[in-house]
Parts: sequence; C-alpha cells; structure tokens
Amino acid sequence: MTLEPEAVNTPCKPSDRDINLAYTEAQKMLGLIGTPESDLSDQDRRWVAETTYQNFANHINKGFLEYRKSVTETDDFALTDWYGEGSILRDVLGREYIDMLGGFGLYSPGIRHPKIVAAAKAQLDRNPQYSQEMLDPLRAHLARVIAKLTPGDIQYGFFANSGTEAVDGAMKLAKLYTGRKGFISTLSGFHGKSLGALSLIGKSVYRQPLLPLLEGVRQVPFGDADAVEMVLRCSQTVGDGIAGVVVEPIQGEAGAVVPPDEYWPRLREICDKYDVLLIADEVQTGFGRTGKIFGVDHWNVTPDIMCFGKALGGGVVAMSAFFSTAKIWKCMEPNPFMHTTTTGGNPLACAAALAQITVLLEEDLAGQAAQKGEYIMARFKTLKEKYPRILSEFRGRGLLLAMVFPTDEIGYKVASGLFSRKVLTAGTLNNAKSIRIEPALNVSYEILDEMLHRVEETFADIEI
Repeated sequence: MTLEPEAVNTPCKPSDRDINLAYTEAQKMLGLIGTPESDLSDQDRRWVAETTYQNFANHINKGFLEYRKSVTETDDFALTDWYGEGSILRDVLGREYIDMLGGFGLYSPGIRHPKIVAAAKAQLDRNPQYSQEMLDPLRAHLARVIAKLTPGDIQYGFFANSGTEAVDGAMKLAKLYTGRKGFISTLSGFHGKSLGALSLIGKSVYRQPLLPLLEGVRQVPFGDADAVEMVLRCSQTVGDGIAGVVVEPIQGEAGAVVPPDEYWPRLREICDKYDVLLIADEVQTGFGRTGKIFGVDHWNVTPDIMCFGKALGGGVVAMSAFFSTAKIWKCMEPNPFMHTTTTGGNPLACAAALAQITVLLEEDLAGQAAQKGEYIMARFKTLKEKYPRILSEFRGRGLLLAMVFPTDEIGYKVASGLFSRKVLTAGTLNNAKSIRIEPALNVSYEILDEMLHRVEETFADIEI
C-alpha cells in the first residue's frame, strides 16, 4: 500500500501553545503503543504513517524526508519504523524488511533480544534511575565485568549515553593526565558529532560549517603509522604537546576499512616512544562486531583508553563508556566531579548492558560474526566475478563489511534497489560508493542467503 501524505501543516509557532491539544496528542500515541499489534486498525496505522511524515517536516528536519526520498526513489512516505525482532523490521503498515543496517552496529544481539529486554523490564520495576547521592550497585558491577573483558590492565570506567560522549570523556581524561591539549586522528575517521569529538573527525562535510573547533588536532592517513610518528616527532621538536592518538580499530563510517596488520602494533610502539596515550574508539567495533570481542584484539594490542557505545546497551537502552588504567584514572580521583552525567550509567542501562554481555558470551556472538563474515565475503567474491562493473571491492572483518562501487551513482542505485526489495543497508548519505553490511551477529544463515539473493537481483537489474 502506498500512501500519499496529506498537505504538510504549518509548523507551530511559539504563540500556538495549546496545552489541551498537547495532552490529547500524547495520550493518543500512548494509547497506540499500549495496543497489541494484532488489534491495531488500518485507520490507526495510516494515521501513524501520515502524521509521522508531517511531524518530521514540521518539528524534526525536512532534510530527513528529502534524504529518504532520494535513497528510495519512491513517493511512498509510509516507511515508518514500528516493530522489530531479531533481524526483521516491520513498518507501521506491516511490511517486512531484512535488517542489514543493525542500527549502525546498535543491534549486535538482534532487535529486542528477549534476555536483554527481560533484564531492562526487571530493573524498570525496581528503579529506572539512581538518586545521584547513594552508591548504585549496577554501575559498579558493570564496570567490574567490563574490566574483566578488556585487554591488559584497563580497570576503571565512566558510563554515558552516546558514543560521542565516550570520546569526549576520553579526550578530557587524556588532557588531564598528560597536561597537553593536542590530538592526532585519521582522515575519514568518525568519532561523533559533539564539538570535542567532531574536532577529531576526518571529513570536511561535518567539520567545515562549524569551524573553529578544538585547536591542536591533526589528521593523518588511516593505516599509516609512519605519518603518526612524523607528526609526533615534529610536535616534540617544537614543544607542541600531543595528549593522545585517537583511532578506530577498523574504520566504520568510512566503509569498513581494515588497516595493515602491522598498524596497531606500531601505534602502540610509537605512542610508548613519545609518551602519548593510545585511544581506541571501539564504539562501532566493540562487543563482537568484527569477529573478536574488541577490534584491537585482532592485533593483541592494549590501548591506554578504550571508548564503547552502540552495542553496549544491547540495542535496548542507550549506553556508552570510556575505560582506562588505574595509573591514568588516578588523575580523576582528587575531584571525581571533573566529569559527570545525570543519566549515564543509569540502572536501566546497566541492566541491559549486563544482559548484553551475557548474551555476547553465551551465544559466542564474536565467533558467529567471524564465521558469518567469512560466509558473506565468499559470496561477495562470486558476485564480484559475475558483476565486475558493479562491485569493485568488498572488505571488512566479521560483520562490519562493505560493498564498494565504482561511482556514487551505482552505489545509490544499489541502495535504492535493495530498499525496494525490502533490505535495509548502511551508508548512502555522504558517500554512496561504499555500502555497509552490519547485521545482528546472530542473524540466521537463511536470512543472509535471502539478503544475498536480493543483492544479486539488484546487481542484475542495474548492470551496465
């Protein structure tokens, strides 16, 4: 069913206050949320689809609507995120989509994993937030569990809500510990969009409109350890202090770019040589995504600081963290209020994270990611041989993978073709030449086979 949206209403002005209408609108949506799926009427579903479009236009951002239209190449505006389970999503009209997007790595254990949902519900019935004054046991226990998972002597952590908060916190910790202000990051790297993390990003499209950002940040090519050492050598010569080197183990937003095997061991060696901190941004690679529990585990490297996010909350509650060693964390002890958050590490999020970690280990999600990644890569090899003018390259580790195309135009056609075949993929907004495949780590082989079948159908339709 294709819906044509009603005429977009004029956005509300500050003078349009209507408290009664606000109450009625809130109650209506709450009523629909509380209605079992089987009892929702077609009229209810159409109302959700149509008003969602209008509300995005009037109260969120019209740009999202234009982006979605350009990707789907359709006038169907009923594409409303509504229900999900495992690796299947349904829009409000009940149409099913294969989820190969995974919320950009958010849904590593799948959508609504029952053990994670149950843990969050149980904690919700006890206490969803903390008092801010008493010691909260779940946060402390989760920190202990993560300390047992992380490499080396990483021991202390701070919990927040989003990946960019984790990166900002890691930057503050590095500056406090070293007494220096500079950082090195990589071209095409992605670390979040708060002003601190944004300073590290290696893409002008996000940075340039907001300059100036934090001073003292240099970007070098990803995978080039010699370039990192050159900047450190020059900075040392002129007395311009560098606090840390911030790098993704495998670049995610850039399109699943894997560095040379010697890269991370060399980074560790170089950072030790110049007495700067090595900071691993594991927000997308962490908790099994690349076929190891953490991305740095591929190279047996222990960073000084690790940043987590996305999968940490199990796709149920927003959750992030940054962790470091006792030696580095000591600089936070004189004033534990140097870095705080009201909602980060709340009991609800910690319960979800603890359940996520048990699922990660019980189901060997990292092992599943490694095996299924190899399975997909073997099929990509066949597709590349069959459609060499469509698929230029395929790359990645585990279930952080990417298809690479000769041009943006071909990439857009693939994204659109997959969407029309009810397959959600990642990465078409600022660069369509690479499209990520990062599904739930426990996705079934049956779903993977169906996804690959639809990929081949799409390639066959656009072959030039």
